[in-house]
Amino acid sequence: VQLQASGGGLVQAGGSLTLSCAASGSTGSIRATSWYRQFPGKQRAMIAAISSGGNTAYADSVKGRFTITRDNAKNTVYLQMNNLKPEDTAVYYCYAQANTFTSWGQGTLVTVSS
Repeated sequence: VQLQASGGGLVQAGGSLTLSCAASGSTGSIRATSWYRQFPGKQRAMIAAISSGGNTAYADSVKGRFTITRDNAKNTVYLQMNNLKPEDTAVYYCYAQANTFTSWGQGTLVTVSS
């Protein structure tokens, strides 16, 4: 499975962005897709996840502001980010898990100005 992440950019605090993660290849084998983010000098940390059945989970830091959804017809997972804060500035990655493999998308930079 190949993942293509997009949608990052520069936004003012309080604004919104939507990230997209488009999957190609053996997409039917994906069990869950997650969004991670990485701050400079830190490890990647999961912030949102959605299972193939539609169950979702969020990190406390984004709960109530970010929403993860999926469009199965387009093999795409979205991360709607609202009320963005300067501390949300990071590189965002999508990640897919299947029974026999995992896959990372390339990062997309989100910069939130104060």
